[in-house]
Amino acid sequence: MIVGLPKEIKNNEFRVGLTPDAVGEYVRAGNTVYVEKGAGLGAGFEDAEYEAAGGKLLDRAEDVWAKADMIVKVKEPLESEYKYFREGLIIYTYFHLAADKALTEALLKSRTTAMAYETILGPGGKGLPCLYCMSEIAGRMAVLEGAKYLEKTYGGRGVMLGAVPGCDKADVVIIGAGNAGINACRMAVGLGARVTVLDINHQRLAYLDEVFGTQITTLYSSRANLLKALQKADLVIGCVMLAPGRECEKLVHREDLKLMKKGAVLVDIVIDQGGCYETSHPTTHADPVYEVDGILHYCVANIPGSVPRTSTEALVNSTLAHGVQITRLGLEKACLADPCLMSGLNTYKGKLTFQAVAEALDIPYADPAALMK
Repeated sequence: MIVGLPKEIKNNEFRVGLTPDAVGEYVRAGNTVYVEKGAGLGAGFEDAEYEAAGGKLLDRAEDVWAKADMIVKVKEPLESEYKYFREGLIIYTYFHLAADKALTEALLKSRTTAMAYETILGPGGKGLPCLYCMSEIAGRMAVLEGAKYLEKTYGGRGVMLGAVPGCDKADVVIIGAGNAGINACRMAVGLGARVTVLDINHQRLAYLDEVFGTQITTLYSSRANLLKALQKADLVIGCVMLAPGRECEKLVHREDLKLMKKGAVLVDIVIDQGGCYETSHPTTHADPVYEVDGILHYCVANIPGSVPRTSTEALVNSTLAHGVQITRLGLEKACLADPCLMSGLNTYKGKLTFQAVAEALDIPYADPAALMK
């Protein structure tokens, strides 16, 4: 199979879909890999490293797209890339289609195959391995970014998370005790903040109590408990666990902001899937925050993109095996042999093949296995 690796064009997205070592794995599996010149520079990978691994460099992104049977990316294609879509092309990347009807319609119209990292299931149908690694990074970075924007110079309240002896600590509220929430909790506790974690899963809360003990407070995520937590919060991190492919529920409403301290910060990790705050809209690393009713909102849609070397290596660790399997067996045989990989198929032959996305966008669902017969 011919594999294409274009440079990411999303604002301040420095990650790349494959490391040079990963390109070498594809080549050893019998594939040809075309790499756009400069594709890996943002993550610290030189063109010469890709060539040494067996990749073939091309000057223009359009040539990479045109030659490839499968494009490997990090973020969803942007509108300027829709012109590259065509029947039979496989795009292997994060899509988050439930929050992007325009992209979904472009994929369906062109009959392009979307293999979405975020809906591929783990062994035994458990977990979302391609999301797991990025949620670890996003959870930790959310605390660091939130701490920065709490500084007065950025419009925040002017408080340190851990403070110093004799001064009060900042209150960090984490909504969601999934992988991102646990990593946010670990970072906030490490920085000395006073941490409250809310979730509706008692087992997750019990696990956090066992790990962190009296260092944190865990609360069932009822509406009443959430409102109480918001009143004392300096930093709120929204990282609710979602069913694969579904758009996020709005847990914090605009009127709730009136309860909060002026200059407090909201970080929305799940903005890719619509966000969990009513007042959220996507931002970029170039312009990451905005203010609503005195509350700063940090809603960058690619938080791990700010640490591209680490996040590229982590992402490739979770996506490489499935990608190589697709090239070895072909898309249909690979999916039929592995139900976990089949769960990543979001569009195929002009049909929407992931039920949660179909429900979110009110588009008819088609069973991918039936389409492959």
